[in-house]
Amino acid sequence: MFDTLSARLQDVFTRLRGHGRLSEAQVDAALREVRLALLEADVNFRVVKDFVARVRERAVGEEVTRSLTPAQQVIKIVHEELIVTLGEHNVPLTFSPRPPTVLLMAGLQGSGKTTTAAKLARWLAQKGRKPLLVAGDLQRPAAVKQLQVLGEQAKVPVFAPHPGGPGADPVPVASAARGEAERTGRDVVVVDTAGRLAIDAEMMAQAAAIREAVEPTEVLLVVDAMTGQDAVATAQAFQEGVDVTGFVLTKLDGDARGGAALSIREVTGRPIKFATTGEKLADFDAFHPDRLAGRILGMGDVLTLIERAEEVVDREQAEAMERKLREASFTLEDFLDQLQQVKKMGPLSQVLGMLPGMGRELQGVEVDDRDVARVEAIIRSMTPTERNNPKILNGSRRARIARGSGTTTQQVNSVLKQFDEARRMMKQLAGMTPKRLRKMGLHR
Repeated sequence: MFDTLSARLQDVFTRLRGHGRLSEAQVDAALREVRLALLEADVNFRVVKDFVARVRERAVGEEVTRSLTPAQQVIKIVHEELIVTLGEHNVPLTFSPRPPTVLLMAGLQGSGKTTTAAKLARWLAQKGRKPLLVAGDLQRPAAVKQLQVLGEQAKVPVFAPHPGGPGADPVPVASAARGEAERTGRDVVVVDTAGRLAIDAEMMAQAAAIREAVEPTEVLLVVDAMTGQDAVATAQAFQEGVDVTGFVLTKLDGDARGGAALSIREVTGRPIKFATTGEKLADFDAFHPDRLAGRILGMGDVLTLIERAEEVVDREQAEAMERKLREASFTLEDFLDQLQQVKKMGPLSQVLGMLPGMGRELQGVEVDDRDVARVEAIIRSMTPTERNNPKILNGSRRARIARGSGTTTQQVNSVLKQFDEARRMMKQLAGMTPKRLRKMGLHR
């Protein structure tokens, strides 16, 4: 989402690095470009004004003028102030001391609210909670059925005693859900509510009535990150109507400018608690301001990458892989296993974008997940003996593999070359100390 903004900011910083010392005029010139970049990203004008003022106050003071690396110090200041703008740190959900905790989901139609409710329920279940989804959107056709299908995928029960339809009242449904949760031993109730294409008095009154009936611990507003400053206006309206306690940003993987993410917290004073980065139920996680700020500035997001890897990679399997790397016994079979693990972490472009500096390198480059599928097809066309000992792959064997995988001999040769390079690089990483890996940004 932030590719254009990130590229603009990195251009500004690249020019700053060409100066041994920075004058006040040079700082002002750089900040003018930063201001323009943020405004073009559809960031709220007041947020941009306050952000640039904070950066300038620090950048023209002793903090930079006495630094041995003034340009790097300016980047550090921008990074820190971006984190402040986004909320400084992750704000976790508040859970009621007396279960069940009730989480009320609100938002406009089309923001992804129903899907987000299911994603949140799945995330809670993975954290050891016992959530119950409640179908409170009785206005939109098929909303109840949609939640039931998503609940089945997330392995979370759905409370939906009424089919709904025009004029159906969701308030008694939401009220009954608390009793259902107590009866079935569910400790968190996630209530989906009806949305509209635009803010109107009827929708807000209904959301307020549900809030009064269920007394939620949290009211989470689901906001489409691709709607720019419109999202800020929506947030302010819901803030006044139902006292929102936090936000869930959806579609952070989209190609819009991202102004909502950089504006919404500072304008409303409420934290962004979660973000979604894809359509799958697993594409959901807690929002970390420092990680997003790092990605915007091209610093990558190694911590999230590590967490995703820890979710999909079995510890025993990882230890066995490390032994193979140290013993130089890493085979094409292992290479195939690693590719499948990477696929579980999300789209390839998203995973690569979390590596420091890769966001800029990938600018304008088409990263196609079908390339991974092609590599898998080539390796699967080999015999077990060939996978374990690729040195025996002569010309005739490579031609047979190409025919079996629907590729060319050149593509087979390319995969074998990639494998050799990956084995060499991974062997080097396996031999590095944790201290050296930390310096590279690859170890916590």
